Amino acid sequence: MNKVTLTINGQKVTVPAEYTVLEAARELGINIPTLCYDPRLSKPGACRLCVVEVKGARNLPASCVTPVAEGMEVETHSPAVMEARKTILELLLANHPNDCLTCEASGACLLQQYAYEYGVRDPGFGGERHAYPLDDSNPYIQRDLNKCILCGKCVRICAEIRGQHAIHFAYRGFSTKIAPALDTDLAFSNCIYCNNCVSVCPVGALVDKRTAGLGRTWELEREEKTCTFCEAGCQFFLLKKQGQVVGVAAGQAAPGRPLCLKGRLGMDLRYNPKAQPPYLRNEDGSFRLAPWAEALGLTEILANLQKEGGER
Repeated sequence: MNKVTLTINGQKVTVPAEYTVLEAARELGINIPTLCYDPRLSKPGACRLCVVEVKGARNLPASCVTPVAEGMEVETHSPAVMEARKTILELLLANHPNDCLTCEASGACLLQQYAYEYGVRDPGFGGERHAYPLDDSNPYIQRDLNKCILCGKCVRICAEIRGQHAIHFAYRGFSTKIAPALDTDLAFSNCIYCNNCVSVCPVGALVDKRTAGLGRTWELEREEKTCTFCEAGCQFFLLKKQGQVVGVAAGQAAPGRPLCLKGRLGMDLRYNPKAQPPYLRNEDGSFRLAPWAEALGLTEILANLQKEGGER
């Protein structure tokens, strides 16, 4: 494996030649803020919050897509970099609701965290704001596009890990948003509510409706569990409040091991004494309450077992 040596913040580090500056910095324990980056997904370099200063470069490149080079000298927190990141945060907040007091993502929102770290107290820019209606069309995922920062992580994980391609970027310029085909509500799309998108959203644009209102982020303890409903072995989190399981949240899907609705419902039924009843989608797009056996795909299995028992 070819390796290169570069200097980051005065520290030398030797890493594989295919590394990016961001990955090399993390080898040294240097924290560079990111909103669109996820090591499991493709790298669009969209949010620009991870910009760094490279000696000899004419601009501030995004570290998540900048390959390392022999002898490269990088500064991750120079005055120019700090000013650029602060401006980017101000631009994001210029079209973002300031409702942190009631937002479900409060305490786990990266935009909130970085605004605090960089001392951004107000947008700093005026202008038009979005006023999209809340997409509350299905019982599993709530979408608030007014909070979306267009990082694209939901689009990429839906396509690259789940393989569903249920959502994508629509329109252009200020009108750009994430939407299903034909810009319909999520309930009328080919979304299967696996919650992969919810698990990677860095803000409160996507919310798991079954866990909403169960408690603030800092009140809930997360216990990782492996789903046993199929051989994929996906990871989920049991949400505990005061030692009692109150819900199940999607974990971090690995390539080739996408999360699914059946697994999340099954884990909820298994561990949560107050599990909410499941919903299934009808052919016309509406939802109905369904028996647990049907929701978990056990109806046919139970019927076959009963048939085999009768034949004996």
